[in-house]
Amino acid sequence: MEFRKGELVVCTAGRENERLMCVVAFDGEYVYLCDGKERKLYNPKRKNPKHVIKTNKFIPDNMFLTDRALRKALSKEV
Repeated sequence: MEFRKGELVVCTAGRENERLMCVVAFDGEYVYLCDGKERKLYNPKRKNPKHVIKTNKFIPDNMFLTDRALRKALSKEV
């Protein structure tokens, strides 16, 4: 399963269960997720791709500049 930067996913396991998050990186083995509040851009959550569901929605690259912009983009998608 391939992921792209800016893709929105829903977590299905762990403390982030049922939380909408944004993919900030993908290294083939793990997906790195942020939401701008609990998980900031400087400290993304490393997650197994089996524990997330793709939503087929994306946010623009300019929303990755600050945590505040990321939170705003995610709130519009909810």
